[in-house]
Parts: sequence; C-alpha cells; structure tokens
Amino acid sequence: MLRWILGGREGQSSVEKSPVLCIGEEQPKNCFTELQVLKGHFDIVRFLVQIDDFRCASAGDDGLVLVWNVETGERLQELRGHSQQITAITTFTCSNGLMSHTSLITASSDRSLSLWDPDTGNRVQTISDLQSSVKCLLVLERLCVWFSGGEELCVWDRDFQLQCHRQNHSDTGITALIELPKNCIAAAMDKEIMIYRLTVSTDSTLSVAEMRCLSDHQDQIRALINVNDGLFASGSHAGELIIWDAIDWNILAYEHILWEESQTCAQAEIRLAAPKPSEMSIQHLTTNGKLILAAVGSGLYVYSILTKTVVAYRKVAHDSNVLHTMLLSDSELMSCSEDGSVRMWEIQELPLTAEPASPGFFGMWTFGRPNKQTGPPTKKVVDVPNIRTLELTGDLIGHSGAVQMFASFKENGLVTCSTDHLLILWKNGARQSCLRSLALFQKLEENGGL
Repeated sequence: MLRWILGGREGQSSVEKSPVLCIGEEQPKNCFTELQVLKGHFDIVRFLVQIDDFRCASAGDDGLVLVWNVETGERLQELRGHSQQITAITTFTCSNGLMSHTSLITASSDRSLSLWDPDTGNRVQTISDLQSSVKCLLVLERLCVWFSGGEELCVWDRDFQLQCHRQNHSDTGITALIELPKNCIAAAMDKEIMIYRLTVSTDSTLSVAEMRCLSDHQDQIRALINVNDGLFASGSHAGELIIWDAIDWNILAYEHILWEESQTCAQAEIRLAAPKPSEMSIQHLTTNGKLILAAVGSGLYVYSILTKTVVAYRKVAHDSNVLHTMLLSDSELMSCSEDGSVRMWEIQELPLTAEPASPGFFGMWTFGRPNKQTGPPTKKVVDVPNIRTLELTGDLIGHSGAVQMFASFKENGLVTCSTDHLLILWKNGARQSCLRSLALFQKLEENGGL
C-alpha cells in the first residue's frame, strides 16, 4: 500500500492549482491519500461493476473479467471465455425465497453473451454466434428477464432463453437502454430514442412492441439515464440535454450547452468557426434525482431538476474530455478524464471578485420543445441569477492513461480503471491509519505487550 500527499498539478488549463502541499499548509478536501495498484489485465480496462459492498468486477479489451476484493485488493476470480473485447457488463440478481444470488452477464465483440458465477468463476450459460455484437445490457430483476441491445433488441429469461426480439432501423444500433414505468424501455439509437413496451401474456410468454420514436435530438445521443420514477434524461454529441417525462414521453425541459470562447481572446471578434465537437459533446450524465451532472467536453455542468436552471459549471475541469462523473452529494462531485486524473469538486458561491465569467459562458437554452431554427440568441452565465462555480478540492493522480470510469464503495474506498491496463484502489488515509493502529494494539494485547 502506498501513501501519497496529493495536491494539484501545475501548468494545467484554467483550473487553479498549487504544487504538492507541504506539512502545515492547508490540505485539499481529499481523503483518498492511500492507493493500491491492482494488476491483472493486459489491455484497456473500460468497465467496473459493483457486485456487493466488498467486491467489484473489471472488464475490458483483453476479454478478461476479474473479480476483486475492494477491502484488501485481492484478485478473487479470473473469468476467461471471451476471445475479444468486452462491450458490456452488468449484474443479475435473482431471489429464491429467502436466498438471493448475484451473477454477472457479459457481452463481447466475439458475438457472444455469458452468464458467470462470481463466487466460483464458472461460466454458467453462454450464447454464441449472435448476428452482431451486443453494445448494452439491461436487467429487469422484478421480472427476472434481461435485454441486450445492438443491431436488434432481444429479451432473455434467467436461463438465457430468447423470449422475443425486435430488429431496429438504425445503422449505429442500440447504444443505451434504460427501464421506464409500466414495463417500458427506452433505447438510444443514433439521434432517436425508441420507446418499447414489454407485455407478459397469461401463459407467461413475452412480447415487445414499439410505442413511440422520439426524434428531437439534432445529433447522436451519447448518454441516457433515469432521473427518478417520473423523469429520464438524454444528452447528445451537440451538447443537447433533454429532460423527458417517463410516463407520456414528452419533453419537460431542453438545454443546449454551448461553451463559448473567452471574449478576452484577441481573435474572438473575427472567430467564425463553430466550437469543436469535443467542446460541446455530452459524454456522460449522472444524477441524484435532484441534480443532473453533465460531462461536456472537458467541462462540467450542473443542472437543477426542480428549477430547470443551471446551478454551477466549470468550462475547463480537465485537460481533456471528461469520461465519467458522479454526484457525491448536493454540493460535492467527482469526475475522471482522458488526461489520466480523477478530480473532486465542490459547488461554491461565486466570490465578489471572481475570475472573469467569459471562459465559462454557455450558450443558448430554451425550455419546452427545442427550437429547430439556427442562430438563436445567446445568454451569458453572468445573466443567470444564483449561478455558482465548481472549485477543485482534490486531485487523484496515479494513472498514466485515460481514466475510463470509477466506482465508489463509500468507506471501503474508490476503484478506478484506465487505458494503462491498471486498476487503482484509493483509500481514506486517516481511516486506514486508524485501522492499522487498532490492529497493532490488538496484536500487542494478544501477545501480552511488547
């Protein structure tokens, strides 16, 4: 186990940082001061999924699925069977009376699906020779069925038996699936969201029917999430954030997030080119039911569900695109990026002598149905009442490649995965020090003192 004193990094985009902090200086609000490097993969690690309070599974381009103990960092199981990269992974928990068991479902570019027992490492079921690769998975545990999405939408039972399927009409295939009320499913396909309804007949046979096609996005949908029981949200490559009613599938709010260049830029007046796609693309969305956190290019954007307004933003939160985010509370959040860092943020009030707001401009937004016309008037962040900023409180630097995602195990730590083929287990240094002291005193007591 390594112990680091973590601070900021110098010479990085407009985020204010300081060198590694010395004893006696004010420390950042970052408890993750110990790390443990977990090795076992041989290629990019893209996925992390939590199995229970103490275990997670990792998967990536080497086709391996590894099961880890997040308390000790021990590799518990190595699941081998796929010959190409893993494209999706999820858990499947089935209950039998008083007992329940969690399995893993994986999809791969080798056009196969597998069901694994993470306790033993055995592959319980497998389906091969699919027509195409599966890009996403969705489990409906209350019905003991699960969906796979790719060139077609398939419904499977717990025994991996195909119940029904629907061919989609998009060249890109289904890239994301979420569950909606009344046995409905939302599937993202290129610029559209298709709503399906699952019907269970009296003889327990299943069928799936197309209900509606939502075609309000102007560009490819990059993120699709449930917000709460009555809402879901989608984000596009063009920076469009749409809040939908989960019952009748109507638009409740529409935001167009468009970072603008600083007005202090010498060439701002003659700049004619549109923003780079990476500057406005929504790569990831996360929510706690009250706020939506959007990863927009290399920036972060916090949107309030209640007020349908922006509450905080940071145009340049990382040096490269943000890949994954998480809301820790109503005021704290976390992000990871292609730049190899994981950063912790706090929503704070803007000081009276704040840095110029121009680097944080976002452009046009409207509520209701999106305006298809071009050239809408822009609005500045400084015109929005009660706007706040995101201040850096911790910078976790350990990976040498892009951090793909992370999973929080609360007091047991944080797990990150990266293109450098590694996982890192981050621990609360103060808590670990206390635990070691307690273990030492217990050992001394057992041995009758020194």
